[in-house]
Amino acid sequence: MTSLDLALLYLVAAVFGVVVCRLLKLPPMLGYLAVGVLIGPNALAFAHDSASVRYLAEFGVVFLMFAIGLEFNLPKLRALRTAVFGLGLAQVVLTVAGAVAGNMLLIAGFGLLGLAWDLRWQGALVLGAAMAMSSTAIVVKLMAERLELENPHGRLVMGVLLFQDLAVVPLLVLIPALNSGGSQMAEALAWAGLKAVVLLGLLLFGGQRIMRWWLTLVARRKSEELFMLNLLLVTLGLAWLTEHAGLSLALGAFVAGMLIAETEYKHQVETDIRPFHDVLLGLFFITIGMKLDWRPLVDSWWLVILLTVLPVLAKFALIAALARLFRSPPGVALRTGLYLAQAGEFGFVLLTLGAQHQLIAAQWVSPVLASMVLSMLATPLIIMYSNRIVMKLSSSDWLMQSVQLTTIAKKSIKAEAHIIICGYGRSGQNLARLLDGEHIPYMALDLDPDRVRQAAAAGQSVVFGDAAKVQSLMAAGLARASAVVVSYHDTPSALKILNLVQTHAPKVPVIVRTIDDADLEKLKAAGATEVVPEAIEGSLMLASHALALVGVPMRRVIRITRDARDKRYGLLRGYFHGADDDTAEEMDQARLATITLPQASAWQGEALGVLALPALGVHVVSIRRASGGVAQSDDALVLAGGDTLVVSGAPPALALAEQKLLS
Repeated sequence: MTSLDLALLYLVAAVFGVVVCRLLKLPPMLGYLAVGVLIGPNALAFAHDSASVRYLAEFGVVFLMFAIGLEFNLPKLRALRTAVFGLGLAQVVLTVAGAVAGNMLLIAGFGLLGLAWDLRWQGALVLGAAMAMSSTAIVVKLMAERLELENPHGRLVMGVLLFQDLAVVPLLVLIPALNSGGSQMAEALAWAGLKAVVLLGLLLFGGQRIMRWWLTLVARRKSEELFMLNLLLVTLGLAWLTEHAGLSLALGAFVAGMLIAETEYKHQVETDIRPFHDVLLGLFFITIGMKLDWRPLVDSWWLVILLTVLPVLAKFALIAALARLFRSPPGVALRTGLYLAQAGEFGFVLLTLGAQHQLIAAQWVSPVLASMVLSMLATPLIIMYSNRIVMKLSSSDWLMQSVQLTTIAKKSIKAEAHIIICGYGRSGQNLARLLDGEHIPYMALDLDPDRVRQAAAAGQSVVFGDAAKVQSLMAAGLARASAVVVSYHDTPSALKILNLVQTHAPKVPVIVRTIDDADLEKLKAAGATEVVPEAIEGSLMLASHALALVGVPMRRVIRITRDARDKRYGLLRGYFHGADDDTAEEMDQARLATITLPQASAWQGEALGVLALPALGVHVVSIRRASGGVAQSDDALVLAGGDTLVVSGAPPALALAEQKLLS
């Protein structure tokens, strides 16, 4: 094959694998592995694992380590320090130690039987290190879809995954040195450690200032092309530097990510580097799949199943036991063990590195690779049924969930026409203070135990609960609530809450907070009564202050801001007129009114568009249906007797509309 033929083959295989996995709702990584097996020398033999392809695929690991480095900022580590340096450290160390100890027992047992065991302790250490890794890509994606990242077990899982990613750095230095003899190994490890400490010290202590200065200099040129070129130069340059220092490409990329993580360009870099990261990492997994020989697997299928089941069960038991030692409730500990029981992408990296340095015999590589792939394939199913598994294994978990729901119900049982606040961060707390000032009852749900404990101790009406679960919402009195407010910007979670409210209490209006207008239509279609984007509110406040500072009268500033909000928010178009309003000054301003159609209305069965209310200068904000629920303005909506129209317009136009609708 020519280079172009080979490139096209990899692209076709990658596209096919990803499409199939998307259809089956599986992680794309499994598709890359599958097509690698299919086109590799041990199956259809369309491609061979050449040195040039392996080197290009190694760049996938480089960019993966770079992305991991971007995540290692000090505030994040500090927030999860117990999970990272407590549970995570114990899990990795005990998994590796357990693998080495188990291998030594097998050597002794086989020796007593007069048989030879061909796996040395160095190979067992590599296998233990590979087994200690879990799949960050699969687990984080699944937890994000299930809205569990902020749950107690979600925070533990994230902490352990962070430490596993961090542990790869010394393991990449350790594994190549294991191939030396006793004194030579100690010397190699000491020399590698010294080089790593010196190089990392120079880069981390002096590198941050240089990196910030350099990226600022490049950003001032205002060229996306130049910024991207420098980003690639920094990543690959530091990888080249650490490789020539006798360490590894991945270590330099990790350091580059850490340096950029402390600058203000972190989020831009994450966006720019994503295409390179995904494509090259996919190529890396294809090359891993090409190493898998299916023929020995058919002959040793029992060994593959054993290598799949035993490590998963052992890892689950170890992590669950360690989580209990760190004082996690039984249900949280079991879920943490289930979510981390599989193999991970860095396990492939460490296994490949061990095979390259002849630490693992060739006959072990294919069975171990196959078992790792099978464990990752099983991960979505394990996580999907994790609640059922935990309920079977821990009766106290059901009891704790019942106690939690009882606590929520106990606090909300006397509340009527209250507001349910989903999320008690800064926005939720500000809303609660305003509601307190107006003597409006509320019930807040939040998943941060420290925040809930402190706020509850201060006498505020907040409880620990997941607002994206129907049990929590119903316990908070959803059926009796006057409104629901989603105070955090998380569209998937907001969509789930909207679906639950539409299903169980369709008459309750929902207000959703977002960053911008990107998901406006999606949220409106899901049933949001109003969507409040921070970007628009911020721009309105910025404009009002700027106008006031340049001398525009405050009355005019308020009117301009109000008109801008009227155009943006349906519920704020005008206001409901009262006896104490200044009608002389506000006669021409839009206001809100409600018009209820008679049961025998002449307009029932007609579409809303037939009324032609905009021609009168009246806008329909929403319609409260006689059958229950609130509908948004839509010309195709068929009216029924008893429907209440919330309309906006100037007083003369509203009078004409009322006369038309009620005649």
